[in-house]
Amino acid sequence: MRQTSIKLSHSTKKIGGTVQLTGSKSESNRALIIQALSKGNVTIENISEADDTILLTRALQDEAASHEGTKTIDIGPAGTAMRFMTSYLNLIPGEFILTGTARMKQRPIGILVDALRTIGADINYVDKAGYPPLHIKGGLSQTQERVSIKGDVSSQYISSLLLVAAHLEKGLTIEIDGELTSRPYVTMTLNMLAEAGINHNWEGNNIQILPQKAQQSTIYVEPDWSAASYWYAMVALAEEAEIRLPGLKKSSLQGDIAIASIMEHFGVKTTFEEKGILLEKTSALSDKTFFDFKECPDLAQTVVVVAAALKRNVSFTGLETLKIKETNRIAALQQEIGKFGATLTEDNEVYHLNTDNVKEPEAITIATYEDHRMAMAFAPMALVFEKVHIEEPHVVEKSYPMYWEHLTAQGFDIEQ
Repeated sequence: MRQTSIKLSHSTKKIGGTVQLTGSKSESNRALIIQALSKGNVTIENISEADDTILLTRALQDEAASHEGTKTIDIGPAGTAMRFMTSYLNLIPGEFILTGTARMKQRPIGILVDALRTIGADINYVDKAGYPPLHIKGGLSQTQERVSIKGDVSSQYISSLLLVAAHLEKGLTIEIDGELTSRPYVTMTLNMLAEAGINHNWEGNNIQILPQKAQQSTIYVEPDWSAASYWYAMVALAEEAEIRLPGLKKSSLQGDIAIASIMEHFGVKTTFEEKGILLEKTSALSDKTFFDFKECPDLAQTVVVVAAALKRNVSFTGLETLKIKETNRIAALQQEIGKFGATLTEDNEVYHLNTDNVKEPEAITIATYEDHRMAMAFAPMALVFEKVHIEEPHVVEKSYPMYWEHLTAQGFDIEQ
């Protein structure tokens, strides 16, 4: 039976040693779609152990299994898998119902569906227009090779189209309408396609991929910089800390490498070594008060919590996409940091963190809202507060299933 909550504490407030992170969920999920469309030409190494990647693997296996009639594919809470499968299934002969959890049915997909319909996809909504579940008739007969899509809602819609573009009869040109949010994730997609021999041309707001086949190749998945961000938080909040994270590279495809430069301002020094990175706590805090998360929104919760725990009054922008994630992450952050006296207020898409009234309670209980990043962002506070209770701790399985084991190895006392 799953625990409804755990209690975290740390007696020494000191951490050190080596932590081996799982492969990047973002890279793994892209690699799986590239592999599935490659007709056996692409292999993957160091794939993620995250639940989202396991769910996508299973969904692709389910699709490949022979079936008659309409096949239902349930990707649970895996948002990336929902977006990627929405495009992928159009290339597969057959009929599919693509569905997920109750929360997934509240997460918008209309922008991607409209784009796919523009090029000839046969997709209908099972229930509410603009949201899963979707009824997809595969074997797409392409009607045009150009599509326009908004760039400031979710980069996953664009990545989803890019992953299938080379396998469309006419290829695809994507015109990005307006500002592109989370640009590093689109770059990651294109770089991974290039690793499989699929080329593109990106000029201005247009990305063109001509019809082409994947080449014989191996995609190596780098460890997850999003997972690394929680170790940055722990180093920032510990009294003494020195942590090695093997496999992470300075030339990473992942936008969340931005955590290295962001956390310099909170006293964490990153040294890139031959086999990974070394994190060290320093006393060199900056007086920077403004941070932009447009390129790396998945880091926002981690940094907001660290800033609140360190009593730093700072402001943030680039957080708008957080409202349509696993939960409304803005509302969730506001609620939970409020429990120890911090506030996060919005002023025309700029969010101001005020910590003037932060207190250090003996014990605090954090709700996680079915969101893995809420659990992992708040757990490091056990290095500042005496006891931190985390509700629904199993949510970490979505992206970092070994999280609690890794914390235990670093001296965290975890009671169920």
